[in-house]
Amino acid sequence: MTPKDTIKIVPVILAGGGGTRLWPLSREHYPKQLLSFGDEASLLQKTLRRIDKEKHGLNGAEILEPLVICNQEHRFLVAEQAQEAGIGNCRIFLEPVGRNTAPALTVAALAQEDSNTVLVLMPADHLIEECPGFYEAIERAVLLASDNYIVTLGIKPVRPETGFGYIRHGEPLSDDAGACLVEAFTEKPDQSTAEQFLAEGNYSWNGGLFIVSAANWLAAIGELAPSMLASCREAYQGRNEELDFVRLEENAFTACPSDSIDYAVMEKLDQYPGIRAAVVKMDAGWSDIGSWDGFWQIMDKDEHGNVIHGDGLVIDSRHCMISSQRRLVSALGVENLVIIETTDAVLVTNRDCAQDVKQVVEALKAGNRNEHLHHQRVYRPWGSYESIDSGEAFQVKRLTVNPGQKLSLQKHHHRAEHWVVVQGIAEVTRDEDVFTLEPNQSTYIPIGAVHRLANPGDVPLEVIEVQSGDYLGEDDIVRFEDVYNRN
Repeated sequence: MTPKDTIKIVPVILAGGGGTRLWPLSREHYPKQLLSFGDEASLLQKTLRRIDKEKHGLNGAEILEPLVICNQEHRFLVAEQAQEAGIGNCRIFLEPVGRNTAPALTVAALAQEDSNTVLVLMPADHLIEECPGFYEAIERAVLLASDNYIVTLGIKPVRPETGFGYIRHGEPLSDDAGACLVEAFTEKPDQSTAEQFLAEGNYSWNGGLFIVSAANWLAAIGELAPSMLASCREAYQGRNEELDFVRLEENAFTACPSDSIDYAVMEKLDQYPGIRAAVVKMDAGWSDIGSWDGFWQIMDKDEHGNVIHGDGLVIDSRHCMISSQRRLVSALGVENLVIIETTDAVLVTNRDCAQDVKQVVEALKAGNRNEHLHHQRVYRPWGSYESIDSGEAFQVKRLTVNPGQKLSLQKHHHRAEHWVVVQGIAEVTRDEDVFTLEPNQSTYIPIGAVHRLANPGDVPLEVIEVQSGDYLGEDDIVRFEDVYNRN
């Protein structure tokens, strides 16, 4: 076993999930891991801080900069949230398409200069409330991973949950049985089976947290899924690095088989005798917040079991989950309901059906709607915009440009724009002219004019934009110059 003081740890954050069961709060372009639940930090930010090299030495192990793997569409949001969390030097790998957890971990292993580095893989959309229990489990798992084990953290079950997979504990690996061999993995059971598992007490929830050395993972994946390793190696070798991002080669990664760590390796390790599967038990207030019922489970409740997030009013109601972004939501004489209000959508369902919300998302896709894609407020690398009103041949937006940021130099073929500054200082480029606007000042951008909006100040720039023309789609844009390489 490698001495503890020589172990190097790289936190690997999987930030590619869609969070469809938390619609309408979670959207494809702004998914669950980027949302905050109960305080200002998002789930991604909490995950990044969970193993912070400045705060947590894990008894002498050297913690290196984290590696984040995400969808390329979320790259600027992930980078911004990492900087806000004080994690400015993380490496962000961009997946051209989602290929599940096994290829993601394989890419992370290929990226290590030292094959003895231990990877601590954490989904970015889970919540862990009691970090001391997490650190205790990680310390134990890292020591096993630096030997010949691939380790998963087993979550102490607190109810007969049918939405999680289960791990059956095998032979103990320590005197206190805090670590065991994995005897079997079981996919999501029915209610009676889940109750049986809970009664037996020899099972943990499978929380998707894995600890493994880069060398052991590459050896296992090469033996058990060689085509996956070949595709990932080709995608990594053909990578393109730009700004703070590492973009994997698209064709090779798209050709990679899509599979989870469990299916690709963990359930087949008995076919590869050099490495064994171990589970370290963890009791740390874990939740995957996988549904609105899961959110209700972890939140503080009133005396009638109601959770109210935002502006909610309940009368003679029990065990309800209410979330409001903008409007008052009132509930009278109801029980066990989920009511979620956003600026453009409202969800009402029974808590018992919370796992099925993704059916609504599928129906939206089938109907060629866009409420599953984004909120009315759409985030961009320079800030955000929000649609305020629209009608025949016009649209009104509120633009927020972050300090020091600027939009691309661009033009439109079908629309003109009026800009009115309501806060901050705007630097405007319009063809050959460059000038500034202060609050209550405005300008006009004709159809075809080459233009740019920038914020040279140190406070957010707020602009009301009125578009007019025969076509107002977001694809009516020709970029000439862009600091974010979106040309």
